[in-house]
Amino acid sequence: MNFELTKEQEMTKKMVRDFADGVIRPRAVEIDEKAEFPKDIFDEMGKLGLLGIPFPEEYGGSGGDTLTYALAVEEIGKVCGSTGLSYAAAVSLGASPIYYFGTEEQKQKYLVPLAKGEGLASFGLTEPNAGSDAGGTQTRAELKGDQYVINGEKCWITNAEYARSITVTAVSGKREDGKNIISAFIVPKDTPGMRITSPYEKMGVRGSNTSEIILEDVEIPKENVLGDPNGGFKQFLYTLDGGRISIAALALGIAQASLDKALAYAKERKQFGQPISKFQAIQFKLADIAMEVELARNMVFKAAWLKDQGKPFSKEAAFAKLYASETAFRSANQAIQIHGGYGYMREYEVERFLRDAKLLEIGEGTSEIQRMVIARQLGC
Repeated sequence: MNFELTKEQEMTKKMVRDFADGVIRPRAVEIDEKAEFPKDIFDEMGKLGLLGIPFPEEYGGSGGDTLTYALAVEEIGKVCGSTGLSYAAAVSLGASPIYYFGTEEQKQKYLVPLAKGEGLASFGLTEPNAGSDAGGTQTRAELKGDQYVINGEKCWITNAEYARSITVTAVSGKREDGKNIISAFIVPKDTPGMRITSPYEKMGVRGSNTSEIILEDVEIPKENVLGDPNGGFKQFLYTLDGGRISIAALALGIAQASLDKALAYAKERKQFGQPISKFQAIQFKLADIAMEVELARNMVFKAAWLKDQGKPFSKEAAFAKLYASETAFRSANQAIQIHGGYGYMREYEVERFLRDAKLLEIGEGTSEIQRMVIARQLGC
């Protein structure tokens, strides 16, 4: 086992850290307070090649691997959960399915601009009545001649308002056993009949765009079917497995930020004539956070490494997402406790970490769903 990062990975990590500290961090509070998507920051990220890290150079990417990409997500998440979430969703859920399953023509038309940072993509899976039960999808796609006509509704879709294309799932027929066939379709932005709104007032990750999508007689050519028309369900399960690694990396960033803030404050804050870091009660809290952050990091890196090696990684991705997201929430909660009354105040930022971390226990499969995935991998 080699736990050393390559020179390329170290360089990317430093580059992203410098960008995050210099460009994103000064605006993190404002992004949260105003709940505004920082499009200009994503334009800069695109120019730096961050949106194309895990894609080959032939498709406009940087030719990096999953681990390099996870390092980037962690560094961005460390300074701003909102920006980190939108970044992770744009790459893992928006662009990656096109890379995994798209035809060469689809990759050239849709993936190349995304990898070059010329725009974002979105993934429309969740519906009002189909969250964890993704098999209960109610959006319908009917083939009429050479066109699919799509009708339905999607909710809580990240980046949709700013996406140049949205991959949506829809029921396209019935299998022999009577179960629904779910297919995936690439729907370009501004396609007639697709209406996107962002009506949500969120607890955390407030600067990440979250949208509702209404599809009314949306017509797309049948060549916009992504991958196997009968394999959409398996395709988005694989997509979610990869996405869980990036959500785990984002959680890791928030957990690390919580530790950094709590440790710095504990060394500065004095009570009873000495820094509170000298009190065992505080030391034990910091020790627990540090241990859990390091364990989460090892899980995230292992899951990314397995994916890069072409080995099975579903169980490990679920391990990483479950443990890192719950670690992020616990770490932020303890950071607030260490700050005392100041931790409850917005200016000290740790309360934002808690609000942002909570979503990570819900999105891309709740903690309960992760435990189900793990149990099934164990043969239960």
